[in-house]
Amino acid sequence: MRKIALKRALMGAAIAALAMNASAAHAASATGTAKAKILRQITLTNTSDLQYATVISGATASTVAVSTAGAATCGAGLTCTGTTSAANFNIAGTSGAVVLVGGDSSVTLNGSLGGTMSSTLTYSASNVTLTATGGSFQVGGTLSVGANQTAGDYSGTFNVTANYQ
Repeated sequence: MRKIALKRALMGAAIAALAMNASAAHAASATGTAKAKILRQITLTNTSDLQYATVISGATASTVAVSTAGAATCGAGLTCTGTTSAANFNIAGTSGAVVLVGGDSSVTLNGSLGGTMSSTLTYSASNVTLTATGGSFQVGGTLSVGANQTAGDYSGTFNVTANYQ
């Protein structure tokens, strides 16, 4: 009987050892990595305004367009004089990052002596890749001038945005 008991004890120990090895053989482990990317806060600065120049209105409605490069086109029946310019915005942030730009699609200009005019806006780019010195974009537009538009100085403000992609 002792032999049988000893055999059973040895057999039990062998099975236990195999069971321990079997569960260890099925165990696995891995490591993970935590990452973060930090970007500098974006700053957006207006360095020049959208300037349509001086317009002498006529008997019919027309438009004055200023391209994002600052070139002007004076519509039929209007006389345009003086300097024109596109609005310019400088962007500072993390070099190499892509910034999405946009903003209002139109602006209303209010006259100092009454009257209003509207302008559609165009953007030189929808995104800008920043360099070590930043980046920039321009805003041009097309101004709708009414027939015999009320005289005065007209102005209006519009919003632009810049966000990391």
